[in-house]
Amino acid sequence: MSAALLEVVRGYLDRHGEPGGLAQTPIPGLTIIRTSEPSGLDYAITRPLACLVLQGSKRVMMGTRSFNFSAGDSLLITADVPTVSQIIQASHEVPYISLVIDLDPALLTELMEEMKAVPSAELEPIRIEPTDSEVAEAALRLMRLLERPASATVLHASLVRELHYWLLAGRHGPAISRLGWPDGHAQRIARAVKVLRTEFTRPLPVEHLASVAGMSPSSFHHHFRNQTSLTPLQFQKQLRLIEARRLMTGEGATASSAAFAVGYESVSQFSREYRRLFGLPPARDASVAC
Repeated sequence: MSAALLEVVRGYLDRHGEPGGLAQTPIPGLTIIRTSEPSGLDYAITRPLACLVLQGSKRVMMGTRSFNFSAGDSLLITADVPTVSQIIQASHEVPYISLVIDLDPALLTELMEEMKAVPSAELEPIRIEPTDSEVAEAALRLMRLLERPASATVLHASLVRELHYWLLAGRHGPAISRLGWPDGHAQRIARAVKVLRTEFTRPLPVEHLASVAGMSPSSFHHHFRNQTSLTPLQFQKQLRLIEARRLMTGEGATASSAAFAVGYESVSQFSREYRRLFGLPPARDASVAC
């Protein structure tokens, strides 16, 4: 089944994709990644997702932990966590190819209610397992649907739902079940994370974020760190620094203009924190962009 899925994905990329990087599909939440050479380090605060690797190998690091996965594996990320990723096996002849599906907590909640599933105490936000055959089969039918746009408009939602079902019913089920727990800690923290992602350039007191999550400040701080591995302030700083790096490397912004654009008032503070996260001064990234 994985071989058939790889063939269909390759065909789609040949007809619609760019030579490398991300290929957004018309189906919301479904993305294809293709890279023809090993990559540098990519810093991100990753959203909950399932990544089905079809070819090549990749490494994802979270804190001091490192996870390697390759063709036939699925990577599952069940919380908004800081990651450093790197494609470690890819070539022009055999590029790295993966299919990424954003996880929909509302859909998981609906499925768990119908399945009468009990949320797991699973707390590990990253895990890797062999791809279940049912998941690969649902992904294959979803990819084939892309070549029939009129049908995709009507049918894609049911296939995305089925894909979530098989993820929940399979070996990844315990890990993602907490995402579907109505008003559980994961969904409450997700409400605060949404505010942080959209408003990270302005000051966001913990008390305000705790109110959004419906928790006391102390409880919010505890559960936020348990889920994301960061404090709310550290989370906001990483969002700012990652966006600043994108502005410099992708849009040619200077270090100072990027710092002010993401909410810093002090360029020297920005430079210190940038070097601490990325291991090099922001001026180096800004000069590379030029």
